[in-house]
Amino acid sequence: MYLLIGANGQLATDIRKVFPVEQLIPLTHQDLEITNREQVRKVLFQYEPKIVINTAAYHRVDEMEDNPSKALEVNAFGVLNLAQVCREIDAVLVHFSTDYVFDGEKGSPYFEEDSPKPINVYGFSKLAGEILLQRVWKKHFLIRVACLFGVAGSSGKGGNFVETMLRLAREKPVVKVVNDQTLSPTYTGHLARKVWELVQTDRYGLYHVTGSGWCSWYEFARTIFEITGIWPKEFLPQSTVEAGNRAQRPKFSALAHGHLQALGIDDMPTWRQGLLNYFAEREMVKGKL
Repeated sequence: MYLLIGANGQLATDIRKVFPVEQLIPLTHQDLEITNREQVRKVLFQYEPKIVINTAAYHRVDEMEDNPSKALEVNAFGVLNLAQVCREIDAVLVHFSTDYVFDGEKGSPYFEEDSPKPINVYGFSKLAGEILLQRVWKKHFLIRVACLFGVAGSSGKGGNFVETMLRLAREKPVVKVVNDQTLSPTYTGHLARKVWELVQTDRYGLYHVTGSGWCSWYEFARTIFEITGIWPKEFLPQSTVEAGNRAQRPKFSALAHGHLQALGIDDMPTWRQGLLNYFAEREMVKGKL
């Protein structure tokens, strides 16, 4: 039995399409607040799942700079609650972290063995969650991801980057996108299938699972416009400094899939293929409305 936390989120929606529905217990934020340890204990003991999949997180990167206590409460201590109770009931915990645990100064893709060095509150809070999980409970899959996009959108962010770019292209005469941050965008449909593949094993530990390859936010946006044919009147690159974000971002945070390679299952499609699959699914979803 699989228990899915944050079941109406962007990644969780695709996990629900991949995992067998008759074996999946989907819980929304209304059903379970991970920062409430007693509630976590009550719910997990009630269902006694074999595997717990946690997609709940606080990920408003700029907002967190002024609210670090909430970031730690959800991204660190909420994870600790789950890890402790999973240990009590001997359940495997699947948890997701981020490329933002790195500072981006390496200049090449980060492997799982590289030392984290976060440069914003979000990254610090996610790294704290990683450390607590690793020290509390050995039966875990800790999966670092980046720039997720799925048809369900991201409820915490009000959409995703893909949809934001298309909306801006329609509404704004000039669209500017950062061109000095490089990362590995990841289609949640591909990620969900890899999560399913991983949990069929007992090879617990840390994994990087992102779209293969990397690009700047500017290149990512340009590819979105090329695929859809929806272009803003003017499309310009800008620097991180010009963008004026509250939180620092890593310059180069692409992730290498060293541990997937070691298992012989590093077949994550490219981020470009992820976009093509995203738009194909998006049209299918539209047709059902």
